[in-house]
Amino acid sequence: MALNPPSHTEPQDDPESYVGLEVGGARERARERGWPTVRSLPHGAIITMEYLVGRLNFEVTDGTVTRCWKG
Repeated sequence: MALNPPSHTEPQDDPESYVGLEVGGARERARERGWPTVRSLPHGAIITMEYLVGRLNFEVTDGTVTRCWKG
């Protein structure tokens, strides 16, 4: 079984539109809009600055998206 090569394009989507949404609904919306990878992180999490095409990051506080960015 061959794996699909990673896409080098991202959905035309505004990350700011996810701020204020409940994380489950935000994750579902992101998948519907074509994001192959969606990552939820707690506020203040330590992460690498590695940019991954096709990844959408959520910073979550009390179950709500408080920040969202690509990569």
